[in-house]
Amino acid sequence: MTARGRDKIRHHAALSIAPMMDWTDRHCRYFHRLLSSETLLYTEMVTAPALVRGGALHLLDHSPQEHPVALQLGGSDPAELAQAARLGADAGYDEINLNCGCPSDRVQSGTFGAVLMKDPARVAECVAAMREAVTVDVTVKCRIGVDDQEPEEVLPAFLEQISAAGCQRVTIHARKAWLQGLSPKENRDVPPLDYDLVHRMKAAFADLHISINGGIASLDEAAAHLDAGLDGVMIGRAAYHQPGDILADADQRIFGVGTVRDPMTVVQEMVPYIEMHLANGGRLHQIARHMLGLFAGSPGARAWRRALSEGAVQEGAGPEVMLQALNHIAPMAEV
Repeated sequence: MTARGRDKIRHHAALSIAPMMDWTDRHCRYFHRLLSSETLLYTEMVTAPALVRGGALHLLDHSPQEHPVALQLGGSDPAELAQAARLGADAGYDEINLNCGCPSDRVQSGTFGAVLMKDPARVAECVAAMREAVTVDVTVKCRIGVDDQEPEEVLPAFLEQISAAGCQRVTIHARKAWLQGLSPKENRDVPPLDYDLVHRMKAAFADLHISINGGIASLDEAAAHLDAGLDGVMIGRAAYHQPGDILADADQRIFGVGTVRDPMTVVQEMVPYIEMHLANGGRLHQIARHMLGLFAGSPGARAWRRALSEGAVQEGAGPEVMLQALNHIAPMAEV
């Protein structure tokens, strides 16, 4: 990747949507891209063994319209991650991200995810191997620490090692991960947020592009972190459950380009994509489930959600189900 290409990805990284298992699949990303042309999107985590040993290259499928889009990998073997990164770059992804933040038991058993916070030297080896294998940016997503680690001590040391290995961009989930005693769901809410620590890391590592993640639920909050000096903000669940609130105005608010997207127009624009998916043997609910929160907080939102969720699972359901559900929102246009 050229310096200009890296600068472009860093521009888009001012706002990104977090990789979320079972949520940020290719259908979700296509839908999100219609709401924002600038925001950086991420895949669900794909394990390096699945690609390299399992040959599951279908996990790399994505639409050209999704760009800019990053592939998140899980793994801990430098050579295997290098191979997986090469597969991802060859598939056209704009960035390869290494997961050092997922706390699930399955991930721990594979010696990757948040448990890697305990072994920064290995992470540095992985980063170096991946950077050697690809020309696109290699980035890391991490926590501020795990278990009884002291974040003020371990996070600077972690960042020092991965930056020395060539990682120039990192996203920090501003919570610890407790690998014993908390479920993955609880790890997203229970450990306290420490935004100040992430901001101090930016002050300490001025040359490192740092994005903050964890509990950020609005563009106002995102803008505040950017104004305070961080390079980027990554939003997770709020962007999924309220995509209209987060993404429809993101291009204008965060990037200073474009106009506010009309969610009703986006629904109409999803029709050709849905028709193609159905023609290839897919089902409506595989796409519609990502669109349920589009009108969250608006009049008719509950009726839209109910009509779409119930109708999309019916045999033979097509885009007409979605368009009929849109009638519950139509009165908004007359206000």
